Amino acid sequence: MSLEKIIQPDSVLCNATARSKKHCLEILSELLVRSYPDIANELIFECLFERERLGCTGLDKGAAFPHCRVDGIETSNAAFIKLSEPVDFDASDGEPVDLVFGMIVPTELNDEHRADIHLVTQVLADEGLRARLRGMNSSNDLYKALIDGASLSAPDTPCRTNFA
Repeated sequence: MSLEKIIQPDSVLCNATARSKKHCLEILSELLVRSYPDIANELIFECLFERERLGCTGLDKGAAFPHCRVDGIETSNAAFIKLSEPVDFDASDGEPVDLVFGMIVPTELNDEHRADIHLVTQVLADEGLRARLRGMNSSNDLYKALIDGASLSAPDTPCRTNFA
């Protein structure tokens, strides 16, 4: 499994300014629709927002993984934002979030989609990679660091992840 299959360079945004968690979800929805021009970003925003109501997607240590299922897509699609100033994401550790990895997946998940989800959680759990990402100052460099770091931090193993 490769992160390059689910995230494109134009879906990565460095030093973005967000006023709140809700604003982060709005930015993510705009980035995520780039691969699906027939889907309204408002639909993706609503799906992300509803998923967030089920439970916080903050992963602690300043990272979050907002994600949702979306009708009308067949593959996983992702976006990544490094915020210029952290925002409160209701994370269990109480830390504000500055690294936000958003993902949409099809309504019906298969093993490949579950593996994509597992890959993202492994990447975001890598403390060294999070530090490198925080040191990037351009969207291009952020994308390269994310892809390079993902290939080092996430083993190519199958996963049985539950996905809400």
